[in-house]
Amino acid sequence: MSELRFDGQVAVITGAGRNLGRAYALLLASRGAKVVVNDIGVGISDTDGVAEAPAANPAHDVVAEITAAGGHAVADTHSITDAGADGGAAIVQTALDAFGRIDIVINNAGVVRQAPVPELSDEFCRAMTDTHMLGTMNVTRAAWSHLAAQGYGRVVNVSSGAGLIGFPNMTMYGGVKLGVVGLSRAMAVEGRAAGIVVNVVAPQASVRGSDFGPMKWTPALAEWLSPEQISGLVAYLAHESCTTTGELFNVGGGLIARVVLAAAEGFQERPMTPEAVAEHWEEIMGQPVREAPAGRAIGRKMMQGYQA
Repeated sequence: MSELRFDGQVAVITGAGRNLGRAYALLLASRGAKVVVNDIGVGISDTDGVAEAPAANPAHDVVAEITAAGGHAVADTHSITDAGADGGAAIVQTALDAFGRIDIVINNAGVVRQAPVPELSDEFCRAMTDTHMLGTMNVTRAAWSHLAAQGYGRVVNVSSGAGLIGFPNMTMYGGVKLGVVGLSRAMAVEGRAAGIVVNVVAPQASVRGSDFGPMKWTPALAEWLSPEQISGLVAYLAHESCTTTGELFNVGGGLIARVVLAAAEGFQERPMTPEAVAEHWEEIMGQPVREAPAGRAIGRKMMQGYQA
């Protein structure tokens, strides 16, 4: 198969200064895309959000890496949490000013906050809704009219296994990450007539020295669950040859699994009283469904062959 390339196309990638976003930016740029590397350059913490910021915004390092390899990229440091001239609209304007168009949006930026439900402060909750839900919407809606006007666009949004499975102390994070799936499915329906394809990935990666479930972090684990095992899918979903839309994929460790919402045939009775529900509860719960490949079994399959 010939190499999938992005010559003449412009991609905006949020949170692209480090980790997953960096991998997406480097791959698309190596395939000919002109890339807006967006990152606000804050410190990264998977717990309380308190971390020392890097001395320089890493977006500039990624741009330097791309240009040194002969590619084209510009840095953008606006925040996705703002919708206007200092946020989503400004990020898209950076693409238009630098390259004259926009074709691809990869909404990768986000934050993680972990705490038990009673300890989730308003600040923690807002940080996650503002980045994952509103941030995804802010950048996409700023780009939407430009994509629709040219009759073409690719949007890749980023969810998480935390939203598909559920983890303790990650209630709000899991909620907003599953919310991204709902946003994306509606965007996909609305985008069909305009030639805009929208899909979602739920990455499984070890990028910050973090454990993977019960498996402790090691260099071998980081290599197995590296961003490069995810960027190939993201690049394909961003490519013009991909016309699939409205789908969700769990990806990591060399495995890609389509995730679906499924339902059983169901129980029907009128009037539907609480007593009727109780009487038929075993039937309701026991009916077979085609379950989404998002549970712990996929994690085990993903790690087949891995050796610490």
